Amino acid sequence: MEWVFDGGRPSLDLVNTLRNRYQAEGFEQLTSPEALAEWLSLAGLTEGRVPVTEEDLETAKWLREAVNRLVTTPPAQQDVELVNKAVEEPLPNARLQLSGGELHKAAPIPRNPVAAAFALIAADVIELVTSPVDVRVCAAEDCGLRFADASPRRTRQWCSMSRCGNRAKARAHYARTRA
Repeated sequence: MEWVFDGGRPSLDLVNTLRNRYQAEGFEQLTSPEALAEWLSLAGLTEGRVPVTEEDLETAKWLREAVNRLVTTPPAQQDVELVNKAVEEPLPNARLQLSGGELHKAAPIPRNPVAAAFALIAADVIELVTSPVDVRVCAAEDCGLRFADASPRRTRQWCSMSRCGNRAKARAHYARTRA
């Protein structure tokens, strides 16, 4: 699977797991619980591959589409509620640990690492939609990936300069030199 992490935000990288949205059906990359486990690990949202269920996979797709609608269309209450539900997954507070006679703050251990990953994605989209960052769709006519445009003038056009931007510039150069 060719995963792309050019969205600039975990929530947009999740949205980009449905590729080629410009086509009627797109290309689904989250095809199985194993694919979701791989994506969560590569996205840095879990410590390695964790067990993922069919229900987790369906939740990921629902969350992905809610995030996509929140960043590309006027907000709907059902999408706000879905994001809020995902972010409410409780992460235990930091624990106290006694080691060598000294007290240390132990890292919190999430009860469900997949739900914790969804909570991080939901928190990220909340931050994204309430910030001045613009979400754009790649200008390449055969791409459609979403990305956060935090450039100083908010003029970024492509999801990645090394992929879509380079191809567009090469096409433009070819057209100029051919003419």
